[in-house]
Amino acid sequence: MNLETQRLILREWQESDAEQLFVYASDPRVADNAGFKPHESEENSLEIIRTILSVPENYALFHRKRGYIIGSMGLMIGNASNLKLADNEAELGYWLGVPFWGQGLVPEAAKEVLRHAFEDLKLEMVWAGYFDGNDNSKRVLEKCGFVYHHTNENIYWERINKNVTEHIFCLTKEVWEETNKAC
Repeated sequence: MNLETQRLILREWQESDAEQLFVYASDPRVADNAGFKPHESEENSLEIIRTILSVPENYALFHRKRGYIIGSMGLMIGNASNLKLADNEAELGYWLGVPFWGQGLVPEAAKEVLRHAFEDLKLEMVWAGYFDGNDNSKRVLEKCGFVYHHTNENIYWERINKNVTEHIFCLTKEVWEETNKAC
């Protein structure tokens, strides 16, 4: 299933996306903020599409005007999240290529993914986190109505082999409805 916004099509990852995925996911600024190692080659990106990105509710962000992939956004529902969530809850994760930062594309995509989460998937709560220092992600969460819940300090993040501090936010279906889908 595709989700659509004014500037984006959120669709399943395709093997043909490997070249463009490598362009943005090889940038340490993207990888460090998103909690993965920078991609080392197009072949590495293809393997990640096959083994990690091609899961339910994970979307490639396809820029309509540019005609290619610029990032990723997904929902990890229930036990698919590392936050130990109930079956009617999900974790929102996302990253965006550096040339597209600051253009409002992540809040635009998040608005549609949250609509999908609460209306189509009938979820009751969506969680999200960001690493200490990633103020761009913090602003996205605040724009979308998420509220701070807690901080996990000095946790080991296996994918990048280091300890991080992660700030956790949440958004209930009720608050999302009250804020008129604000982000």
